[in-house]
Amino acid sequence: MKFKLKSDFDPKGSQPAAIKKLVTGLKNKKKYQTLLGVTGSGKTFTVANVIQQIQKPTIVIAHNKTLAAQLYNEFKDFFPENRVEYFVSYYDYYQPESYIPSKDQYIEKDAQINPKIEQMRLAATASLLSRNDVIVIASVSCIYNVGNPEYYKGMGFDLDVKKTVSTNLRNHLISKLVESQYERNNMELMPGRFRVKGDTIDFIPGYFDNIIRVELAGDKIDRIVELDKVTGNVVDKFDYFFVYPAKHFVMPEEKTKAALQKIRDELDETLPNLDMIEAHRLKQRTMYDLEMIEETGFCKGIENYSMHLEGRDPKTRPFCLLDYFSEDCLIVIDESHQMLPQIRGMFNGDRARKKNLIDYGFRLPSALENRPLQFNEFENIMSDNSVLFVSATPANYELEHSQQVVEQIIRPTGLVDPLVFVQPSEGQIDNLKQEIATAIKRGDRALVTTITKKLAEELAEFLAKEGIKTRYLHSEIDTIERTEIIRELRLGKFDVLVGINLLREGLDIPEVGFIGILDADKEGFLRDARSLIQIIGRAARNINSKVVLYADRMTDSIIKALGETKRRRELQLKHNKDNNITPKTIIKAIKEKVVEIKDTKHIPKSDIPNLIVELEADMTEAADKLDFETAIHLRDQIKNLNKKLTEKPKEKVKSKKK
Repeated sequence: MKFKLKSDFDPKGSQPAAIKKLVTGLKNKKKYQTLLGVTGSGKTFTVANVIQQIQKPTIVIAHNKTLAAQLYNEFKDFFPENRVEYFVSYYDYYQPESYIPSKDQYIEKDAQINPKIEQMRLAATASLLSRNDVIVIASVSCIYNVGNPEYYKGMGFDLDVKKTVSTNLRNHLISKLVESQYERNNMELMPGRFRVKGDTIDFIPGYFDNIIRVELAGDKIDRIVELDKVTGNVVDKFDYFFVYPAKHFVMPEEKTKAALQKIRDELDETLPNLDMIEAHRLKQRTMYDLEMIEETGFCKGIENYSMHLEGRDPKTRPFCLLDYFSEDCLIVIDESHQMLPQIRGMFNGDRARKKNLIDYGFRLPSALENRPLQFNEFENIMSDNSVLFVSATPANYELEHSQQVVEQIIRPTGLVDPLVFVQPSEGQIDNLKQEIATAIKRGDRALVTTITKKLAEELAEFLAKEGIKTRYLHSEIDTIERTEIIRELRLGKFDVLVGINLLREGLDIPEVGFIGILDADKEGFLRDARSLIQIIGRAARNINSKVVLYADRMTDSIIKALGETKRRRELQLKHNKDNNITPKTIIKAIKEKVVEIKDTKHIPKSDIPNLIVELEADMTEAADKLDFETAIHLRDQIKNLNKKLTEKPKEKVKSKKK
């Protein structure tokens, strides 16, 4: 299928010119281009129009999961008939395997996998290998090892109602499912599992929501249907269905045997170079892993043997998501001034951690080859494709490499950059309260950004005690719940969101009419010119927007940020005057609820009693309606909140004076 963009709006403001220039650049084989688009100018819509015109599979790389989730929803709306996929780290919690020599402390890998995100990752690779109209929204996870795409596709198999198999078809299909890492379970069917009842085989592909039922008639497939996993009703019928493996790390049996021998050879070469304890440790672990792979095709930490399992030579780069794309795709690097440094820093951090594991006998040396891409390797991939850097504040790398920089300053809505004021830090909390109260009174929301996590927590507690509905967005809240918290802010369930650097790029909240930036004069990563411009831009979707920088001195970064904001504002005001445009606040639909927020860390303690009263009323109402499932769920939420309310703060350990 071809990409079909669907939208109620046509390109406006700077968008038509930007789209035309970018598409012309791509058609003229310009490898690198930069879209310098101010916040709220509709950069995503511009990129969507470019994708429709060039008709290339596309990967959009975002530097955090919150932004990636937002982009995923936007592109799904723009391309409802095409495949828009989501590929981010599937860990809600991740403690990597490591060893601290000074303490002789080994820390085993501990991770909590989000099954929904794992399913979406598998859906992304399956889509890329089966069609061309695919847009993948990814995080930095896309440069990490994800298995050989040739093996992943080769280990898949087709189901065809017209095809006759001479051998026992039932046993043949069961065998193929097991080889593709599907687990047999007749009791509970879920993604990556199958069950068999007579001549009927049911399975849920790892990348699918519903059940695929295969009904056999002798050595032929009689029927293939998709069943709703809840009701069991037939959703669709197929004459042909291709089954991809349930996991990314799979390989043919003949390749597995050769790989296992290479692992044994490496073990034999490595053991003489280690001391007795380290050698014993390495041999015991490796032999156990080899036995598990031989018996089940899988072991815990199998990715550490990826070099041998994928048939790669030492020092060759691992396979990553980008290898699942066709040879010519469009790479969009969103918020490139943040994303590129993040990609650049991944390799060294990974290598430093693994070196200790190898030196002390916890892993074979080849474990180093299970790694993210080095930056030069990522650059080689970029050079083979078309690249579009997108940022309101592109860095030197993008500007130096781009053959064309396209500015998108004028917003389709006619909105101009917000008025920015600088206030002294003395009396800042009183001023902040006043500004927040003004914003709330006119029906707007407020964002407050601090420079430390401790200050953000304390400020959220203080505002809540002052009767202001406040929440705190922090790094411990998992991927999907962050999106739900932002949705609740937009709905007005609370009025103020406090955070650190989570409040900069990609938070598209038109309801925000005020932003307070504390410690604006603390020069550094969180308060450099680019960061300040990005934070100021969060308020550029609302006609009443106002930004206050709390600072005692005018730093170079503040001066640059104010100067650039003023330049853009003057261009925007002139355009509005010349074209008789009256700016209007963006009206953006609020998505339906996606997930229940289970974490309560974002709720200030002083807000909990009122919330419990509301939940108890909802619980009673649900019970009166005989909706006991909802009532039980609310009861559990109330229990968690009561537990948090009674928790005593940890006492600080006082050092004894000698």
